[in-house]
Amino acid sequence: MAGEVFTRIKLPKSVTAGSTVTIKALISHRMESGFRTGHDGNVVPQSIINRFVVDFNGENIMDVALGPLVAADPYFQFDAVVPESGEFTFVWHDD
Repeated sequence: MAGEVFTRIKLPKSVTAGSTVTIKALISHRMESGFRTGHDGNVVPQSIINRFVVDFNGENIMDVALGPLVAADPYFQFDAVVPESGEFTFVWHDD
């Protein structure tokens, strides 16, 4: 992963089975597009989050492909139905 990557994920503390929850995720990442030149005139290498995946109890609930034009520090907010007690898994892939 790129240096200095931090995440903030907000979930409710408790949920009843069958309810819908709002999930918020912020990934602090510079997201260099590969199109910008640095102070030395050379192109800054691409460094982006290119995929963000969320699973619940091993079942995929969200899989997002991202490209070089996504802004730095991408923020995601989405709703998910929680059918039973379990665990969310958040995975992101970068260059």
